[in-house]
Amino acid sequence: MPLPLLASHPGGRAALTCRYRCGDACSHPAPNASDNAYFGDLIARAVSRRSLLRAGAVVGVAAGAGGGVLAGTASAARGGGGGARGLGFEPVAPNTADALTVPPGYRQQVVIRWGDPVLRGAPEFAPARQTAAAQAAQFGYNCDYMALLDLPRERDARLLVVNHEYTSEEVMFPGYDPDNPTREQVEIAWAAHGLAVVVLAEHRRSGKLTPVAGHRLNRRITATTPFEFTGPAAGSDLLKTSADPTGTTVLGTLNNCGGGTTPWGTVLSGEENFNQYFGNAASVTDPTTKARLARYGMSGGASERKWERFDQRFDLAAEPNEVNRHGWVVEIDPYDPTSTPRKLTALGRFKHEAAEPRLTRDGRVVVYMGDDERFDYFYKYVSTHRMMSGTSRRARRHNRGLLEEGTLYVAKFTGNSPAEEIDGTGALPEDGEFDGSGEWIPLASGDRSFVDGMTAEEVYVFTRQAADKVGATKMDRPEDVEPNPRTGAVYIALTNNTRRGAAGQPGPDEANPRTNNKHGQVVEVMESRNDPSATRFTWRLLLVCGDPNDPGTYFAGFAKDQVSPISCPDNLAFDPHGNLWISTDGNALGANDGLFGVALEGSNRGQVKQFLTVPVGGETCGPIVEEHRVLVAVQHPGEVDGSSHENPGSHWPDGPGTLPRPSVVNVTRTDGRRIGS
Repeated sequence: MPLPLLASHPGGRAALTCRYRCGDACSHPAPNASDNAYFGDLIARAVSRRSLLRAGAVVGVAAGAGGGVLAGTASAARGGGGGARGLGFEPVAPNTADALTVPPGYRQQVVIRWGDPVLRGAPEFAPARQTAAAQAAQFGYNCDYMALLDLPRERDARLLVVNHEYTSEEVMFPGYDPDNPTREQVEIAWAAHGLAVVVLAEHRRSGKLTPVAGHRLNRRITATTPFEFTGPAAGSDLLKTSADPTGTTVLGTLNNCGGGTTPWGTVLSGEENFNQYFGNAASVTDPTTKARLARYGMSGGASERKWERFDQRFDLAAEPNEVNRHGWVVEIDPYDPTSTPRKLTALGRFKHEAAEPRLTRDGRVVVYMGDDERFDYFYKYVSTHRMMSGTSRRARRHNRGLLEEGTLYVAKFTGNSPAEEIDGTGALPEDGEFDGSGEWIPLASGDRSFVDGMTAEEVYVFTRQAADKVGATKMDRPEDVEPNPRTGAVYIALTNNTRRGAAGQPGPDEANPRTNNKHGQVVEVMESRNDPSATRFTWRLLLVCGDPNDPGTYFAGFAKDQVSPISCPDNLAFDPHGNLWISTDGNALGANDGLFGVALEGSNRGQVKQFLTVPVGGETCGPIVEEHRVLVAVQHPGEVDGSSHENPGSHWPDGPGTLPRPSVVNVTRTDGRRIGS
């Protein structure tokens, strides 16, 4: 039965969330005003499907498609069967409960919450008496990406790394005045941003995970933690400020969203909506600087949080280069609490939703990245050197350099159906699926630029403009990107774009087949010969999300009366069986956000099953799916319009009379068996 549309803000998210998470980006013009080729233009020039398949590069892709992920069509509706291996649970129904809801036979445990002690000596959480010093030693706000690592030398222990994306001041602070924040409130917010590293005790019999407060590896990284720049743009004049005339060090990391874990054990974290923290862009008069700021979404006067009143580095009129020092992928070593975190300039600067690495056959590292903005781009980086095996000091030093020297690429997609078959409704073209081919366009490698009129340093610092110049394909908010460890296919979550088809904006195309796209889609990419370093690929849509009763939705050809409704895909993960798991952000169908498992192979390919829902106003983030547990980060619970510290929109997880607290939740089976068995 169609669900009511409860949220009126673009994309289905509460306006309060949009203010504090992304600076209300959807209510402003899209920063990409370039006239580079768009999917609709490319489709008009596309060759027929038959001639496309004759092309040698594409034939090579089909031949090396690792398990046939992109071979054949999925147009015939499929159904039946008991569900894919690992997805044998009873789907959770869409709901609006102020609770985390899991399938029958499963139990949940809150692992750690905003304000829980992390460092030695940290006080217990007291929201009415919170201080910056206390918050800097406690679990931060709005948890997002998570990595759960092994601790080989410690029995029954795991190492959890969590991003803290942003702060919601009106919910956090009693009597908060958005026009006049206090210094203490601002400094608490600085301390609530960043990352947390927390050792967890693993209780094998019950499956519980409990924080070990004060463990020697525990760490908080905040908006004031020193970082070092590495890679080809380190020391650039574009990164120099009055506080750092060398352009090699920077304080803090902001708006950390998705991430990834490297094969050598470090954790990557993407700085996303960093632009919203900087004020007074309208006071900048230099036309080149002004245009660069606008391309990254900065204009106007004061920022939402007014941080520029308390630290000059957030005032663009005083420090126009400071903003260039944010928007990077950062790398931390969770096994060394004394190490200096790094910002990796070789991976480019934009609104990084994720940074997911994998290895090529010859041992080089590839990192896939999405720029979470309407009409922005999909990127990858390929290292020059090969990974060294082992954990010796020499190997670790060598591997740290892999993300400093390589080639940065941006993707150009081409659809293979005639433009008239893509009518904006989501109806499939005549060949039975939305698909096509593509190429990776090089932007820079080391100190060499491949973009006319831009130096290599300019490419790395102003990557969006470089991608504009080479004709990259404008996408609909590419968020998380995840390579399939079994088949080599790469999956991209495109969350939504309600501006598609609006006046003066690009219309529908084969990869973005609906106007007023409220629900998003998931793209499946296979690179030539299943080689991540290749410069050619094919693609197709796995899902066109929304209500299954809507004819404009698509579930890889699976019978739509046997799938869960899904809207606004965001974070992605894989389970041990090769199923894709999708968390949602801003469910535009009117129900709470959730976590969904999707079969990718066999007769169940395309079957979507909802595993859990999060509380009112919350977002499902950072899923980790292991054999015996599922971890999710519940971000901004209760963040609905009208919510405040005095009038919270949720009382999860602690119950009536309490503030909502972003938290990490551990879900296991009551009988101790494997997830989905």
